[in-house]
Amino acid sequence: MRLLRLLPLSLLAALHAQAAPMKLADYLALSGPAPGARIAYGPAASQYAELFLPQGQGPFPVAVLVHGGCWTSKFGGIAQLRNMAGALAQRGIAVWNVEYRRVDEPGGGYPGMYEDMHAALDALRAQAGKQPLDLDRIVAVGHSAGGQLVQWIAGRERIPQSSPLYRTNPLPVRHIVSLGGLADLRKEAALIQSSCGRDTAQLAGTASAQRPDVFVDTNAAELTPNGSRTWLVTGALDTISPPRVAHDYAARARAAGDRAEVVILPEASHYDEVAASSPAWPQVLRVIEGALGLNP
Repeated sequence: MRLLRLLPLSLLAALHAQAAPMKLADYLALSGPAPGARIAYGPAASQYAELFLPQGQGPFPVAVLVHGGCWTSKFGGIAQLRNMAGALAQRGIAVWNVEYRRVDEPGGGYPGMYEDMHAALDALRAQAGKQPLDLDRIVAVGHSAGGQLVQWIAGRERIPQSSPLYRTNPLPVRHIVSLGGLADLRKEAALIQSSCGRDTAQLAGTASAQRPDVFVDTNAAELTPNGSRTWLVTGALDTISPPRVAHDYAARARAAGDRAEVVILPEASHYDEVAASSPAWPQVLRVIEGALGLNP
């Protein structure tokens, strides 16, 4: 890993150029180093985050990682993102790898899944007083369902005060990298159903007299403008969240007044987007480091 860190990104890409696009089984086999610490942010088994610190004194820029898995516990999660976490730590980036309650776990779905994002970021802010973390340089990176959650994180300050998800003074996260994200719950409801088997009620709750529109506090696209800059990074061969989804969201965000750009990974699948062993990794890494201001 130390040798790989010393190689130019262009050479890393060349070394991986012959790899076939990853499939679900390849993604589920991903692994990485153990975290330096595991911090609970709630009493449930899935309410914790893992901290990875680089070598050195710091303070280090921070990448918040939020895994995907179609919002369920059936398709891996935090363990697979240790692969990215280890690679980022080798590049001098601290990582806060977040687990959360999914729709098939007690307390998951709406509002618990979003409350877990709040709590995980509150816990990160608390850790910054104990660990060499620079929260002025922070990026949230989410994959698939996690892309929806990190894009939602960027708009937390716009959540209506009437919502149970409203919080005062949330940790601001203005730079977002969404890897094959499925963030527009309203517009992409049919795709989310066909790709993941999830319906709106599982992800956004059910309408009521007090909350007639379930998207006002859950749909990232409707929490804009929020001053964020989003990179929508998608594999050209992604069939779960095709490139069209990234382009549509970027156009909507820009129309609202936020900054958004699309990065298409050639010959990459939905799973190559999160693998440090993938030919796509140098490009993904470049986006993450650029979001943290680390690229020249």
